[in-house]
Amino acid sequence: MTSQSTPAARLEALGLTLPTPAAPVANYVPWTRAGNLVFVSGQLPIGAGGAIDAAHKGKLGAGVALEAGQGAARIAALNVLAQAAAAAGGDLSKLRCLRLGGFINSAGDFGQLPQVLNGASDLVATVLGENGRHARFAVGVAQLPLDAAVEVDATFEVLG
Repeated sequence: MTSQSTPAARLEALGLTLPTPAAPVANYVPWTRAGNLVFVSGQLPIGAGGAIDAAHKGKLGAGVALEAGQGAARIAALNVLAQAAAAAGGDLSKLRCLRLGGFINSAGDFGQLPQVLNGASDLVATVLGENGRHARFAVGVAQLPLDAAVEVDATFEVLG
C-alpha cells in the first residue's frame, strides 16, 4: 500500500483535516443511519473558525465568483465527510458515497450550477477514491441559511 492509499492519507496529502462535526442549528440531527445507509443533513461552508468566510456568502452570478462557489462547496463537502465519518465510527475508509446533493444560492440566470458543485464532488472523489464516485444533483435556490453560497448533503453506504 502506498502512503496515499487511505482516505486519511489523501486528506493529509491535501493539507486537510476533518473538522469537528457541526452541531445542528435547528430541530434536526446532523446525520441519521438506517442499516448501512447514512443520510447527512445539509452542511454549509463553515470554516475552522466556526463561521462562513465572506467570500463564501451571497449569490453565485451576483457577487460571488465561480471559483469562490467551488471553494465553498469544497468546505461544505469536508463538513459532510466529517459527519459521515462520525456515523461510521470515525473511519472514512468504511464509507462509499452514493449520492451528493448541492443547493447553490444563485442569481436566476446563473447557469454554472454543476461546475460549482464540482468543488464538492472533486473533494469527495479524491478523498474516498473509487468509493467517492457518486450520483448527484445541483439546483439553484433563492436563498440559503446564513447567506451561504452553497449547501451540500449526501447519502453514504457504510461498508463491512
